[in-house]
Formats: sequence, C-alpha cells, structure tokens
Amino acid sequence: MDRKTADRNATDRKVINKKLNAFVAVMLLIFLILGTRVAYLQIFESERYRTLARENSLRLISIAAPRGEVYDRNGVKLVGNRPLYNVSLVKLGQSKEDLEPLVQRLSQILNRDPEAIWARIDDPSLRRYERIRIAKDVPLEIVSQIEENAVNLPGVSIELEPMREYPYDSTLAHVLGYIREIQPKQLEQYNDQGYRMGDQFGQDGLENTFEQYLRGEKGAVQFEVDAYDRPIRSLGVREPIPGNDLHLTIDYRVQAAAERALAAAVQAAQKTGKESRAASAVAIDVRNGEVLALASYPAYNPGMFAGDVRAAEAEEVLTSPDRPFINRAVQSSYPPGSSFKMITAIAALESGKITPEFTVHDPGYYWLERMYTCWTYPRGHGNVNVEKGIQVSCNTFFWTVGKMIGPELIAKYATDFGLGSKTGIELNWEASGVVPTAEYKRNVVQAELDRRYNPQFEALEKEYGPLIESAITDEEKGRLTREMQKERARIQAQYDRYAWELTWRDYDTLNMSIGQGYNAYTPLQLANYVATIANGGTLYRPHLVRQITSPSGEMVYEYQPEVLRRVSVSDENLAIVRKGMSLVTQHGGTGFGVFWDFPVPTAGKTGTAEVVGKDNNGIYVAFAPVENPEIAIAVIVENAGQGSATGAPVAKEMLKAYFDLDVQENDPRAGRVNQ
Repeated sequence: MDRKTADRNATDRKVINKKLNAFVAVMLLIFLILGTRVAYLQIFESERYRTLARENSLRLISIAAPRGEVYDRNGVKLVGNRPLYNVSLVKLGQSKEDLEPLVQRLSQILNRDPEAIWARIDDPSLRRYERIRIAKDVPLEIVSQIEENAVNLPGVSIELEPMREYPYDSTLAHVLGYIREIQPKQLEQYNDQGYRMGDQFGQDGLENTFEQYLRGEKGAVQFEVDAYDRPIRSLGVREPIPGNDLHLTIDYRVQAAAERALAAAVQAAQKTGKESRAASAVAIDVRNGEVLALASYPAYNPGMFAGDVRAAEAEEVLTSPDRPFINRAVQSSYPPGSSFKMITAIAALESGKITPEFTVHDPGYYWLERMYTCWTYPRGHGNVNVEKGIQVSCNTFFWTVGKMIGPELIAKYATDFGLGSKTGIELNWEASGVVPTAEYKRNVVQAELDRRYNPQFEALEKEYGPLIESAITDEEKGRLTREMQKERARIQAQYDRYAWELTWRDYDTLNMSIGQGYNAYTPLQLANYVATIANGGTLYRPHLVRQITSPSGEMVYEYQPEVLRRVSVSDENLAIVRKGMSLVTQHGGTGFGVFWDFPVPTAGKTGTAEVVGKDNNGIYVAFAPVENPEIAIAVIVENAGQGSATGAPVAKEMLKAYFDLDVQENDPRAGRVNQ
C-alpha cells in the first residue's frame, strides 16, 4: 500500500469516527430526553393519566327526566306523564352473522321489516356500548313477548321512558302546545344548556314558552367498558329529577264548555248553509287578568306527537285546510263589528261632544252622500241615546257620533283599552291587530296598488321596449310608441281611480265607528277590553300561569296581577257604557233572546261583522255579574251569521260552566267553589 492510499484511509476513518461520535451523542441526548420525560410522567403526571385511563373506561347513558305536569286553577291535571315502553338493543361484539337470527326474531315480534331494524343497528354514529332504540312506544303485549323470549334475544331490553299524556285529548291544545324531538335549529340555539339530539322539546304553547321550567334534569347510568367498548359492570345510577309543575289560571270547566259550544256553533251554522269552519273564545277574570278559558276551534290532539307519530298522521293535520294549528284566539285578528261600539261611545262621552241625554233620531238609515242603512231598515229605532244605542246596536247613532268626533279620537281610546297591541300573554306568535289610522290605510292601499299595477307597467315595458328599439322605420317606431302610451294611459287610469282610496274618507270614519273597515283585533284583545270596562278602567296583562312549583311542592315562582295602566275614562262614563251593555240582555236588547232566562244578571254586546266575499262573522262580548263583575268573555264564530244567534249561545254555555249552573256528574270539577 503506498503512502497516498494510507493517508486517504486514515482520513476516512477519522470522518467515520466523527460521524459515529455525533450519532452516539444524538442517541444519548434522545434517550436522556425520553428518560427525563418518562420520569416526569411517572413522578409528576401519574395521577392525572391514571384518572384519564380510568375515565376512558367509564361510560354514561342518560336517563330522560319526566317533564313537569300541568294543572288547572282547581287542581285538574291537564298534562301528565305515562310510562313509554321502548325496545332497545346493546351490541355485545357480535358479528352480522351472529345478529341475523336475533333480527329475524325481533322483526316477527315487532311486525317490522328486518331492513328497518338493520338500518338502526348499522347507524355509524352509535358506539358499541350505546343502546340502539329499535322501536318506540310498543304495546304491553309486545313487551310480554320480548320478556318471554329474553333467552333468545341477547342484548335486547325494554326501556321505560316517561311520555307526555294529554288526558283531555284536544282540549286546551293551543294553550298547552305539544312536544317532539328537538329540531336542528333549536339544538343549535340551546346546545349549551345540555340538549342533545333525541331529547324532547316543547314546540308550541306553554310547552314551549315554559320549556326551561318543565324539562327536568336528566339522570344517568354509569358503567365500565373493556378495551373493545363492551360493558363489563354497572357502577350505579343517578336518578333523573322531574321538571317543575305549572298551575294555570285556566278553569277546565269553562274551557271545556267553550270548546263544546264552539264546535256546536260551527256545525249549526253549516246546517243552515253557512260556510263556517272555525271559531274562538276567551274568558278573563276581570279582577286580575287571569285567563279562565282560551279556546280555538278546530284543534288537534297534542298527544299524537308525544309517541311514535306516523308521518302520514302528522301530514294530515299539518296540511288540513281547516288549519287546526292556528290559535285563533291569539293569532287571528278580526273586524269586531258592533262589539266595538262601546269604544265609540266612550270617545264621544269623554270628548264632551255628547252627554248621556244626547239623542239621535234613527229613521233606519244615515245619509252621507249616499244612504247607509241601519240593520233594521226600512224600520228605524226612533230616538236613541247612548245607552239605547248600545242596547239595540243602532248603527245610525254610532255613525252620527263617529262623524262628530272623528277617527283620531276613536283610535285614541281604542289604543288606551289595549286594542291593536299585543297583550304580552305567555304564548308565541300573538297578533297585534290594527287600530285604523289615515297612515295605515295609505300604506295598505299603496301596497295593493304596487302589487296590482307595477307588474302591468313592467310587462308593458318588457313587451314594447325591444320592439321599439328594433323598429326599422320611424313610422313603425312611432306606431309602437303610440300603442305603448295608449296602453300605459289605460293602466294609469285604473291606478288613479284606485289611488283615490289613499286618502282617509268620511265613509272610513263611519266604518271605523261601528267596528268595520280596517279595524282588526284578536278575541283576547276584545275580552280584555271588555274586562277593563267591567272592572272600572284597569287594564291588566292577561296571563295563563298562576304558579310554578318544584316536584316536592315548593314554590318556584308565583305570578302577581300586572296592571298595564288605568284607562283615561271617568267612572261616570264607564258606568253609562256598562248600563247600556246590561240592557242588551234585557227586553228589547239584541241579546235578550239568548239570555232572557239566565239566572245571573249579565251584560253583553252583539256583533255581526261583514267579511268580503263570505258570510258574516258572529261576535258576542259579555261580562257578569252586572254588579261586582268577575268574568269577561269574547266569542267569534267565523262566517256563521249574526252574533246574537251564533256567538251569544257560546258565551251563555261558558257562563253556565263558570257559575256552576249545569254541572255534569262525570265532570272533574263538579261541586267546586269559584276562586
């Protein structure tokens, strides 16, 4: 070996030694770091990771809590809970082949397609230890069959879950509402409050607005699982805590009477050829604003959503042309007809434009550029003062005083009595109603003008614009332009003719003064306005919940009457209006035919409101007793005819129930004392 080769080999060895030393140093450093980390974890973090490992082997299965129950003012249970039997399966590591016989047995017992059961079992979102719900709300005979075949159904169990029960079917449906599985948007909104998919959630009515009180606190079963997520042993149960109970202001007997009478009124109207399909009624305690009854017809059975509701059943109710989900007592606004005349009377008396002795001679009509006929035409009511005007519902009297005082004053007192404003009751989707004003009319008419004529103007431009632009000769262009201008003038003439309505006219005042025209109020607003007249001028906020109590009976919350305001009307003028309403049920009054034999002195006002293109709405408002009033009522029967024939009988049935004048033996409130 020559010297040059020896030097090169020595250099290579030095390089290799350096690399080897660097590698050994790096390895020593890595082992030092790992050793330090292991020592740190063993010494300082051992308890933490021991806890994590232990928690990783623990699983929780939540237990649904019973929702709080709901009672009427006298302790009648309106909503409760009943046991719901569900069939569940826990996979214990079996293969699909192992599960095949079990699925076949279940499909036979449950009378279900095996594919539907497999779809549940193969849900990728489920973990091995979780129960798979195969069937919900199964009958007891199915439960018995599963228990008898338990040996051949490994992993199958019967779960007991509380289910909402509405013992009176559709009674109070619109007040109580219903529950169903929480919807995605609701879950997103309430996710931080412990809700999960599959949880029950109030969807409407008090079930929704008092969800946080009613829901309860979930319980849980804790157990240990092995490395394959298979249950090993149970570690205990935390029992669920039921939700709080609601005690309502509702009087079940008055509510039930209202619902029966509304259905009867609609059916009776239909037999006479009327197109009536719906109705509503409200009763309020005039002394504190407590709602005694709030009924809307037709209704639905909220219990249908508590169990395993079939899509076809739900679709039938949801798409019904009768729209049973609408709470007409709160969500629908109606022209009040003559039930509004007390507002016009109060406005006239308070303005000083008339006195109690002021009279109008009614020949059966009123003349303002044309003849407006009173409902007795061609007969008239003769000389009419304010009390008689209310008693006989004389349109001529109220047209006269309405024209004297003007729409602004009428609107002022309507607003003061809470008409045209949401009451703030504990229900969703409450309508505001409308107290007519010149501005409101202008906006409504302008919107209708835009809806009707803007498309016509746009279509004209769309049709003629391209033709004019593409015209070859000036003669053709001129002809097309003239045609377009002529058609535009025709449409504009129609627009201008209807635009005359943009301005408030005297006939609008006449309509307003007798509760027609743009007047629109909910039955709840009408009942509350009558309650305010009855109690001497105190406008309360209507409410449905008296108390909330815990499962142990402790008071969680107690509602107190809330005074919105004292109306700006003198006691003397309110007394005059009350006297006129009391005459309605006496001889000569429009309500005498229904109340002539009623043992409790009552006051009322009939109303027959015109509906364009349909039969009139029948309306009746009332309070009783005449002295020291307790209850106020408003009834509207849609498209049924006169209020004296349709609305008044409903109010009578409600008053009979309130005063215990017709107690049935099987009624849960028989023999109760009014509170």
